[in-house]
Amino acid sequence: MYQYRVSFGDAVSRAFSNYCKFSGRASRSEYWWFSLFTCIVSWIFLILGYFCGFDSSIYKIGNNLWSLVIFLPSFGLLFRRLHDIGRSGWNWLWLLLPVIGWIIVIVYLCKDSEMSMNKYGDVPNVIGLED
Repeated sequence: MYQYRVSFGDAVSRAFSNYCKFSGRASRSEYWWFSLFTCIVSWIFLILGYFCGFDSSIYKIGNNLWSLVIFLPSFGLLFRRLHDIGRSGWNWLWLLLPVIGWIIVIVYLCKDSEMSMNKYGDVPNVIGLED
């Protein structure tokens, strides 16, 4: 079995097409590519705020809309990524602990996928190799 890596565009597309989906599994590449996408767009809004003024209505409206648009896809993707390593999606609650909780969640998010079916579903992005 081989788990292929999701491309940047595929990861963004999957996150938005599974907008409110908290069940199933998401691969490590899918999670991190979407995280990169959200960081890039957030930086664009930060630069816009710098040049237009952080008090400008353009910046405030754009930034607030962006936050609303990515909240549910990001949260659902976090749940599916935790499911992929065999953890409950509720392990995101570790983030409520200062410092140590963030370290625990980042370690979870960096782990390899479980390469067998688990209670959350089949392995995502698998290509079967024939011998």
